[in-house]
Amino acid sequence: MINPILKLQNGSDVRGVAVEGVVDEPVTLTPEYANRIVQAFVVWLSKKSGKKASELKIAVGHDSRISAPMLKQQALMAIVAQGAIAIDCSMATTPAMFMSLVYPETKYDGSMMITASHLPFNRNGIKFFEPENGGMEKKDLTDMLNIACELTEQTADISNVEKFDLVSLYAENLCTKIREGINSKDNYDKPLTGNHIVVDAGNGAGGFFAQKVLAQLGADTTGSLYLDPDGHFPNHIPNPENKEAMDAIRGAVLNNKADLGLIFDTDVDRMSAVFSDGQEVNRDALIAMMAAILVKDYPNSTIVTDSVTSDKLTAFLEGELHLKHHRFQRGYKNVINECKRLNEEGIVSPLAIETSGHGALKENYYLDDGAYMAVKLLIAAAQTKAEGKTLNSLIEKLEPQFETAEYRLKLKGEDFKAYGAKVLEVFTARAKEKGYHIVTPNYEGVRLSFKGEANGWALLRQSLHDPNMPLNVEGNGEGDCAKITAMMKEILGGFDQLDISVLDK
Repeated sequence: MINPILKLQNGSDVRGVAVEGVVDEPVTLTPEYANRIVQAFVVWLSKKSGKKASELKIAVGHDSRISAPMLKQQALMAIVAQGAIAIDCSMATTPAMFMSLVYPETKYDGSMMITASHLPFNRNGIKFFEPENGGMEKKDLTDMLNIACELTEQTADISNVEKFDLVSLYAENLCTKIREGINSKDNYDKPLTGNHIVVDAGNGAGGFFAQKVLAQLGADTTGSLYLDPDGHFPNHIPNPENKEAMDAIRGAVLNNKADLGLIFDTDVDRMSAVFSDGQEVNRDALIAMMAAILVKDYPNSTIVTDSVTSDKLTAFLEGELHLKHHRFQRGYKNVINECKRLNEEGIVSPLAIETSGHGALKENYYLDDGAYMAVKLLIAAAQTKAEGKTLNSLIEKLEPQFETAEYRLKLKGEDFKAYGAKVLEVFTARAKEKGYHIVTPNYEGVRLSFKGEANGWALLRQSLHDPNMPLNVEGNGEGDCAKITAMMKEILGGFDQLDISVLDK
């Protein structure tokens, strides 16, 4: 029987149900398990770094989730119980916790962020960071959780644990980047004076960006939404991919006649934006925008993205910006590691970015940091304004998507990964028989391209962690999406452990 601690691994993070409150979702990330897992991090970090536990300084931060205080208490006790030095950073962001390993003022040996990103209120998790690789790799987390299985819960006195206001230091560094980037001759200290910028923090940890960054730099943030932390997330899911969330920030921009809107997820490692006219800058548009900002400094470079981007994005990156589009795999760690690999091989790649809003820049330690992307956007806005242009002009030649759809086809049975691989094999053979164009190179699943009776593309792949197969479809004209979906349904029939009923809806 698998140890329940091992079941808490979700890629390179720990994730689980931390509080009761949802029917049929029992608590899996218990206080005891959190305690043992963090103890294991100290043991693992001591071994990796070659330092004794007593020489390690390890910081703990968290977002606004209701289970955060309980998990933080367990984490601090676990660190102290193992003989290491614990630092309580209180409310923080995931990127700030990584930067605590970098800043000269802190330079910790390890850190962790208690978060479950945009998942419901009853969930929580832990992301771990160490100086060599930044975010922990999947294999290392597996090793660490195996250590946790052998440990027992330990308590310790944490009344004297040092507290550090990391978010204020992080915000100061972001302010410095903006001041240096804009380099205003008229108002160096407050270069955003005269700009109206609204923020939607979704009741997560991102409210600081309005108060400690934008307002400090002179911006008017009137009309910003949900800046106060509330782990019940009463207004909308704190997720820049969520329609309700994007509608909220779009409404805030239009209702307040703001120049720009910024929206973050709960722990601020993702962001999206809205222009003054209400145009949403998320998914492909966000990737295009970041590439357009970086192209001056990195001409002819390679942009690494996940697998579900549009052909229209490729046309913009390669045709308009003369960059190379390396369409890779889903999973922010996959995209970031591929970007690192390319740079190590001498192929210049300044950006690794997912349609989800996870964007990591080489210049920023390959850290997926929503606030840092917002900084780049604000600097670009000031630069385009000085040139008599708008921020919109940077991506005006990106052709908008006409119609898209995403279906999740459920896989039945225990060994769903093996069955999914079989489905992809048969799917490929059937597509060839039909004469459909199979896109190469392709690094995840099977991508088909259509021209003629229907125009667009489809991508069938396996989910990274769950028992389903996502099918993404894009149609370039009226009815094309439905036609391609019907073609997919035809060649996906007859699998007894694949439920395609969702394609009928």
